[in-house]
Amino acid sequence: MPALPSWLTEPLWDRFAALLAERPECHPDHPLGCHRRRVSDRIIFDKMLQLLRFGCSYEAIADTTCSATTIRSRRDEWIRLGVFARLMQLALKSYDRIVGLVLDRIAVDGAITKAPGGGEATGRSPVDRGKQGLKRSGMTDGYGIPLGRVLAGVNRHDSPLLAPTLDRLEGLGPLPDIITVHLDAGYDSDTTRALLSERGLHGRLAHKGEKAPIQASRRWHVERTHAWQNAFHRLARCYERRVTVIDAVYDLADTIITVRGLIRRSWTTHRWDERPNRRP
Repeated sequence: MPALPSWLTEPLWDRFAALLAERPECHPDHPLGCHRRRVSDRIIFDKMLQLLRFGCSYEAIADTTCSATTIRSRRDEWIRLGVFARLMQLALKSYDRIVGLVLDRIAVDGAITKAPGGGEATGRSPVDRGKQGLKRSGMTDGYGIPLGRVLAGVNRHDSPLLAPTLDRLEGLGPLPDIITVHLDAGYDSDTTRALLSERGLHGRLAHKGEKAPIQASRRWHVERTHAWQNAFHRLARCYERRVTVIDAVYDLADTIITVRGLIRRSWTTHRWDERPNRRP
């Protein structure tokens, strides 16, 4: 069973492969020239998509084509090269060029997930009997395209994570003169308003004690993006322990969300050779 449809997997692989350095199948310095051949990068890439989508362990996804150790070592190699982060930046630039990011209104909110194995960015959950959990403070544009995230323990409040989350705007190039940040009642404080004012941002905050539907505004976009991310079972229940690996997994998931949104929104306005027969 494929993890993703071919109309989404193929463009992802084409961009991903362009970021990889060329490596020979056999080590050129081997005295007998018979070193075991290197497993294809495409095989490892497909395994990473399966891990992300189905949330199974490395040992469960390993087969005769590659071992769990090979998947982990190639993953770490790609992380050291910064491939996942660069892929995410390419996806955002392509989306901005073809469709256009809605940066005049953005939304920020936190989401918590279970982390049974603990790790570097986990903490004791105040809503799950003190079990280990992970929080992501995510930021999206006005349509819901993920722009970045900050990882922290689940016991951290959303408000102190706002500043490092907004720092992710710096890598997005020219920004609109007026940017409105939509936040829920958890950010309703004078500290948050002062932070937004220092950065020249306008805040639209829900107020504590008032019913949310009356003032929901456009905050629902980030909530929908959290749901998109949780559809990848590797993110809904995190078993990775290192922050670098968790960030790489999120970068891959956000790239898929961005490219999927790009194909869906450009299907009615653009034509290309691998265009799906039906609108995704």
